[in-house]
Amino acid sequence: MAPMKIKRPPGSPSQTLASSQEARLLVRETLRISANLASAPPGPPPPPPPLVAAESSREPGPQAAAFGVGGEQFVDSSMRLICCEVVDGRRWQYVAENEASVSGRFKKGSFRAISLQSPQSPADELMSFVRSYVVPEGFPDSVTPSYVPYMTWRALKHFFGGAMGVFTTQTLLNSVGISQRRATSGAVAINWILKDGAGRVGKMLFARQGKKFDYDLKQLRISGDLLMELGAALELATAAVPHLFLPLACVANVAKNVAAVTSTSTRTPIYKAFARGENIGDVTAKGECVGNLADLLGTGLSIMISKRNPSLVRTFALLSCGYIFSSYQEVKSVVLHTLNRARFSVAVDSFLKTGQVPSLREGNMKEKIFMFPWLKERPIVLGPRFKDAFQDAVAYLAVAPFFEQEKYIVTYNPAKGKVFALLKDKSKPDDVLKAAYHAHVLLHFLQSSNKGRSSSGSPQEPNYSYHELSTANLEDRIAESCEMVSASYGHFKSKAAEQGWVMSESLLNPGRARLC
Repeated sequence: MAPMKIKRPPGSPSQTLASSQEARLLVRETLRISANLASAPPGPPPPPPPLVAAESSREPGPQAAAFGVGGEQFVDSSMRLICCEVVDGRRWQYVAENEASVSGRFKKGSFRAISLQSPQSPADELMSFVRSYVVPEGFPDSVTPSYVPYMTWRALKHFFGGAMGVFTTQTLLNSVGISQRRATSGAVAINWILKDGAGRVGKMLFARQGKKFDYDLKQLRISGDLLMELGAALELATAAVPHLFLPLACVANVAKNVAAVTSTSTRTPIYKAFARGENIGDVTAKGECVGNLADLLGTGLSIMISKRNPSLVRTFALLSCGYIFSSYQEVKSVVLHTLNRARFSVAVDSFLKTGQVPSLREGNMKEKIFMFPWLKERPIVLGPRFKDAFQDAVAYLAVAPFFEQEKYIVTYNPAKGKVFALLKDKSKPDDVLKAAYHAHVLLHFLQSSNKGRSSSGSPQEPNYSYHELSTANLEDRIAESCEMVSASYGHFKSKAAEQGWVMSESLLNPGRARLC
């Protein structure tokens, strides 16, 4: 008779003890294999022991190895690796302590994070803190390469501006104190309120310029900084003539408020040029933070210098030169993709002379910054009045047939020495761009003709200027320019687009007159 098999009940003490020991051994073996996989060189992994092979998928060892972390510190302990995490290049492990009595359960409150990096030094912590305030997230990939030089010069400009503000404020307060001896405190307060009120009025009046802040951004930006220095100089002048405090302070405040409007209006397009993605808010915030930090540093240094009673004239001259130079370099470092009048002139002149359109950086570097928008001395006028472009009806009837198929008319007025590009009704942005291109081509032909006559003329013969062209010669030049534009305009647009210039819209700022 075969021996009878006695079936043990499932909850017997001997079976529970065996299961607990087996589970504990399974956890230790899994963690040991995970640590070996993380530290071993690349190669085929060793086969797991038979005991672990069937249950290895339940444990987090392979997950830890995938993150490049080990679990040797948890061998012979009740801690279990849950998952791994990477935050800004720093790695973390999340662990929990096993419940001794019940397998697969964890003690309450035992879950915690362990950093795999050694603690940073105070200097590194400080640099990380500063970077979070002055550098956009994802730097340098989140901004264009021109961001760094622009912010460097911007910080330097604000440093000089903050330093100068201490001396100008000190001078104004001293001037008010001298005036207070001759007037009541109420009159002094009224003078100060009038000064601030005049500045606000000037800000409102200048804000009507509107679209010009987009058309001639760099030119207006440098103009605003020059006005800021003019206002500071007038504030310092109140120390020499304190009895003229009110008029000088009013004019100075108007200049400074106009400069503030210019800075605020041109700030967003500049930051937009730096942002590579939808991070213009981040770029703007960090840019303003850099400016404020530099301003505070300049203010602190200026307070220390002012205690030694330096010469106001010499100090102002030094700080003003640093401010203007930094402002100029700041504006020059901006790389814009759109074509305003200055950058368009650089692009067309280069194309007509070399057959190549300059790159974005080259075109921006060659742009004339001190070509102020309100100056009328320009060789080309886009969108003028009819009476400015033509002296009489004969001149108009002579050139009009050349432009029957175009939405513009280009001519030259010898009396004013300028090329005029008149726009017809319903002209589109591309028609404006083509009219400006045609005007530059005509100006190029006129200048080339003038140089040819000058070089071929004998000493006895006077040199003829293109300002004195006859009607027949002008018609020949216009006919040549029409042929040139017809053959090269499309090529110019494609070359410009290859270099990254935005050709879909331009900022050429034409006049409002249109031919019906």
